[in-house]
Amino acid sequence: MTTDPAPSTDPDSSGRSVETLTTLTSEQAGAVLALLAEAARADGQQAVSEQGRLQLRGGEREGVRHLLLRVDGQLVGYAQLEDTDPIEAPAAELVVHPAHRGHGHGRALGAALLAASGKRLRVWAHGGHSAARHLAQVLGLTLFRELRQMRRPLGGADDLGLPDPVVPAGVRIRTFVPGQDDAAWLAVNAAAFAHHPEQGSLTQRDLDDRKAEPWFDPAGFFLAFKGETLVGFHWTKVHAEEQLGEVYVVGVAPGQQGGGLGKALTTTGLRHLAAAGLPTAMLYVDADNKAAVSVYERLGFTTYETDLMYRTES
Repeated sequence: MTTDPAPSTDPDSSGRSVETLTTLTSEQAGAVLALLAEAARADGQQAVSEQGRLQLRGGEREGVRHLLLRVDGQLVGYAQLEDTDPIEAPAAELVVHPAHRGHGHGRALGAALLAASGKRLRVWAHGGHSAARHLAQVLGLTLFRELRQMRRPLGGADDLGLPDPVVPAGVRIRTFVPGQDDAAWLAVNAAAFAHHPEQGSLTQRDLDDRKAEPWFDPAGFFLAFKGETLVGFHWTKVHAEEQLGEVYVVGVAPGQQGGGLGKALTTTGLRHLAAAGLPTAMLYVDADNKAAVSVYERLGFTTYETDLMYRTES
């Protein structure tokens, strides 16, 4: 295990200390995941994104640091700092155990993140709760980004209220074959999301992480080809416990947009989720992506909740 040159702060008068690590042991990762689970039960949603949770395991990740806040040796808070974007400030997520809130631990984690990032910081507040907005204000952060979670009901596959998918001429759709399609998908994903720092930067390791997850099902991962060239995709995801089907990511290669392929892929995936008996579909979309929001609204989606990102002014 490696640590930053100054891995921890000395405990203050409250017994609080913050340790910064570049790698977590399996025991440390398990403790953080348990803390996240307790917070999710209390808050009704995860405080750390899927990508952040995947980065807890599997050894060191370039540009990723983990901050563990303990009180008298007990883990009560966690933050993750990711500094991989060549332009944007480092991005962070943080959480305090529900039983230990209201004691300044969130502010202590925020201050540690500001110090670790050189006071260039972006922080996610999933759900946009009032306590998170207050903490952002205390830390001197301003609102930067709004990510909407949208949902729509699913009936049976023939009761979606959607037209049949209209696939553009010369395009065929099939499902993903692990190993065979990895490189082509990564290339099209990077091109389609070149403007999107999180999605567009996915690597083979990131794809392998997701393929190893219990929810991964290639039967719900649709690829569109023109000849032998991959031109678009719709990767769906099933949240079995919540009985939610997710439009996980839809991408169309540059130069292939505007011909209805994205809508055809989206409809194909929604029909797949409905056929699986799931009552509800959900997706995430940036609020300022007016064109995408409009498309999803026409497909019957409405805003369910909002995640907010705050950042320093510099």
